[in-house]
Amino acid sequence: MENNSAILPLKLDRVCFDAGGARLIDNFSATFSSGGRSIFLGPNGAGKSLILRLCHGLIRPKEGKITWRNISSPDEKAVRSRQAMVFQRPIMLRRTAAANIDYALALRKQGGKERRFLLDEALEKAGLVEQAQRPARVLSVGEQQRLALARAWAVRPEVLFLDEPTASLDPAATRAVENMIMDFDKAGTKIIMTTHDLGQAHRLGEDILFLHKGCLKERTQAAEFFKTPASAEGKAFLAGELLW
Repeated sequence: MENNSAILPLKLDRVCFDAGGARLIDNFSATFSSGGRSIFLGPNGAGKSLILRLCHGLIRPKEGKITWRNISSPDEKAVRSRQAMVFQRPIMLRRTAAANIDYALALRKQGGKERRFLLDEALEKAGLVEQAQRPARVLSVGEQQRLALARAWAVRPEVLFLDEPTASLDPAATRAVENMIMDFDKAGTKIIMTTHDLGQAHRLGEDILFLHKGCLKERTQAAEFFKTPASAEGKAFLAGELLW
């Protein structure tokens, strides 16, 4: 992947987020550079999805700073064009599978033969060539998730945020999505994702960030976290104990 318009590193400095009078993210700091797959783990309500939405720019922090490329006020349009996010239940436009991808390319003002090439490549990468002209909203849940990833693949993001991308999928569909995630990684895209699936975190994780009640309790390499978590909350989480 070309890095002449690189937006990394992504830095969060003492970020806080409030809603309904409650502090949901508290004093969160972390830096994400290129390379490696970063996975957020933690119990329900820990703030994992909120962190991704803050990074992606869907919501704003109450306190603290989020910066890209070491610039306090980067070009938001340029930053947005170099990142993508796929949700647990992806949004499908009321058009065919191919047209969903084509729309993403149109937003990036991609045209000509290159646009057609990127569209065809994305459909093939997702295993959706035969479903290209079917309405996206009638595809299976697994096919829709692969289509959402195909849309992201077509625009070549530098950073891809994934929020529980396989939470509703069966094992075969989960494996297909995980294979696509690995393809993104091999192509140079920085992966930042959340999951509740510890097996998936084992398979995909390199960099683990463990959250509890909106606080970052520890950040370490995946092998170290699963072997000897440093925090009491991390130990309890891996032991299957409920955390409140």
